[in-house]
Amino acid sequence: MANSQVLFVCLGNICRSPLAEAAFRDAAAKADLHVKVDSAGTADYHIGEPPDPRSIAEARGHGLDISSYRGRQLTAADFHEFDYIFGMDRSNMEHIEQVDPGDGKAKTAMLLDIVAGSAGREVSDPWYGGEDNFRATWLDVKAAAEALVAILIDEAN
Repeated sequence: MANSQVLFVCLGNICRSPLAEAAFRDAAAKADLHVKVDSAGTADYHIGEPPDPRSIAEARGHGLDISSYRGRQLTAADFHEFDYIFGMDRSNMEHIEQVDPGDGKAKTAMLLDIVAGSAGREVSDPWYGGEDNFRATWLDVKAAAEALVAILIDEAN
């Protein structure tokens, strides 16, 4: 069911977007959705680097291994390849708009806009905090992953 391509975007592609990718990949697999999913950053700080160790630990705590993920930067080609591009916060959305070539197929939105009661809310950047911040990020991206799965199932029917 479904063959959507989804990209999750944060600043450096080592905290929020890899967790969102993992949460969605897991939720989609459980729903038997066939998707292409990836994550990217708006900045080039961590290209080729693995996710933050705290993100890896948080994902591992949910039975998911993201240690093989590698940071990459959002490109104009992503707007042609992906159906959906989700930013984690308003600053990400501004950068996404700057990269958008204008002739792609991707629909863009802030990630929590698809979660009932969370429109306009940002996924907080856990970088400067401790494990609690990464847990809070996980809860946000997991809720969004489940909401996105429901949306894609509705679109397929």
